[in-house]
Amino acid sequence: MTIELTMLAYSVALLIVLVLIQANVGVMAQGLTPLANSRDGLPPPSGFHARMKRVVDNHREGLTMFAPLALIAAQQGISTSTTVLGAQLFFYSRVVHALLYTFGVPMVRPLAWVVGLAGTVMILLAIFKIA
Repeated sequence: MTIELTMLAYSVALLIVLVLIQANVGVMAQGLTPLANSRDGLPPPSGFHARMKRVVDNHREGLTMFAPLALIAAQQGISTSTTVLGAQLFFYSRVVHALLYTFGVPMVRPLAWVVGLAGTVMILLAIFKIA
């Protein structure tokens, strides 16, 4: 398996971990019974629960851009130093981003997001043979 696909698998594993944390926090905040039912009329999440939902949503958004590009590169046999670095930047920046978001660290978190986006763009450019 290429490094790009390995980083994709790690990124999916990170999403699973984040979803499990967010679900656990939701149960602690809202209770198991309300969350196991239709969820109609639940108050919106707040505090740490809301932050964890945003972490999950943000990572999911990043994956929707990164995953297809990693798969296209793999299918086309494109694996260069640029795509490897791009995939590594995406994954490791997403770990940092999730930690910063989870612990509520302001101002630095967007920088981690930008690094992840840059990694994704690097793969896109390599696919189009621009980089």
